[in-house]
Amino acid sequence: MSERKVLNKYYPPDFDPAKIPRLRLGKSRQIKVRLVAPFAMRCATCGQWIGKGTKFNARKELVPSESFHSIPIYRFYIRCQRCAAEITFKTDPENNNYVAEHGAQRNFEPWREQHELNEEDKKEEEESSEMQKLESRTEQSRREMEVMDALDEVRVLNARGERMGEDAVRVVREKKEREKR
Repeated sequence: MSERKVLNKYYPPDFDPAKIPRLRLGKSRQIKVRLVAPFAMRCATCGQWIGKGTKFNARKELVPSESFHSIPIYRFYIRCQRCAAEITFKTDPENNNYVAEHGAQRNFEPWREQHELNEEDKKEEEESSEMQKLESRTEQSRREMEVMDALDEVRVLNARGERMGEDAVRVVREKKEREKR
């Protein structure tokens, strides 16, 4: 019997390693990987909803003619779970996201787009007018002062509540509410 964990291998005296053919891998070689769907999508063939985070066996390849600065762009091929149609998407390093290429439509995410639009609009408005900046600062400081006043009032009421009973605190709060009306 031979050893189970052999460290040395036998090489015959006439062995020539140059005669062994080398495996040449091309640049457009596809690699099999396991990945999760990076976004929610819908199959264009059968309409199957594919949620974000669904695991797939995929093929990954380097897109030969595209890159963002020096960052390579990769294309992924997956199959729909219901109809086995091929779905492709690729990386988008410029936007730090992915782009659905073929076989599926990305589900619309209104919260993301709306949030980005709102932030851009606010920045443009504040940059356009110095008066707007001044008004927004004064409004913010007024809100802070109101919050501080309300906080002081709560602290005073809590201090009184420790000295008085609950009924007395209720009466004081009702008085304050009547005064505000």
